[in-house]
Amino acid sequence: MSKKFSNRRHSGQLFNTAAEDLNRAKTGIALGKSHAQISSPSFQLAFADDDFMLAEEQRGVRLMLELSKPEQLLRKKGIERTVVMFGSARTPSPEQMLAIEQDGGLTAAQLAVKHQQAYYYQEARKLAAQITERSQCEECPQLHVITGGGPGIMEAANRGAADVGGDSIGLNIVLPHEQSPNQWITPELCFQFHYFAMRKMHFLLRAHALVVFPGGFGTLDELFEALTLVQTKKIKAMPILIFGKEYWKKLLNLDFMVEQGMISEEDKQLFQYVDTAEQAWELIRDSLQDLNK
Repeated sequence: MSKKFSNRRHSGQLFNTAAEDLNRAKTGIALGKSHAQISSPSFQLAFADDDFMLAEEQRGVRLMLELSKPEQLLRKKGIERTVVMFGSARTPSPEQMLAIEQDGGLTAAQLAVKHQQAYYYQEARKLAAQITERSQCEECPQLHVITGGGPGIMEAANRGAADVGGDSIGLNIVLPHEQSPNQWITPELCFQFHYFAMRKMHFLLRAHALVVFPGGFGTLDELFEALTLVQTKKIKAMPILIFGKEYWKKLLNLDFMVEQGMISEEDKQLFQYVDTAEQAWELIRDSLQDLNK
């Protein structure tokens, strides 16, 4: 048997790969085999035809691709369990706080708010480091931090994982005002999405805990989607930790919702408040220790 045939049999691949045929198609055109039929858009391989792939009719295909690509790469990396860390992209880092203080353009009250937000950044960074480092040695399975991939709390969480030499995941989204991935995400675990729906699904597919820091509409959307899925038993219950009791108590009037009959008293038990990285880690660790038993 020739070497060419034996290699194909050994790989278990009998058919030409899509990459091979795409290269052949490009080579044929480059060699000058050009006439009206070859020049027609209909002649392009479907998966290599941008106009076709981006057409409205292929929305379902694109949704499947955004589900499949991260799933495939995360499986290859052996990532099975994650801790999702949500929070505002506007939360200032220590470096940004220094610039804010030097600028001197804020009132004392505004500066106090910024300092509180900077505290959340530091605690998110600390918690991510604890999750990454301690989940390997405190009777817990290996956990990986996953964020929305942007600045603020997301940056803090990815940065904390990097502080202790760990991998972390970032799920970026294309927005009208460009969101660039923060520099602390593990490069091969940095993804970009078009569809919010697929991005939010990937947040929860491997989630074993959620930690939700103060944030705006996006953070609220992510929090309430998770709470709804647990409440309706579409996903299994997990630790949902609301970081910063003072902020969230002012923002969420759950007692009023209970009084109005919109949620039940038991629904208030779907999450817990925490105010330090240590509190959050202890709750995550305690809830996950039985996974190795």
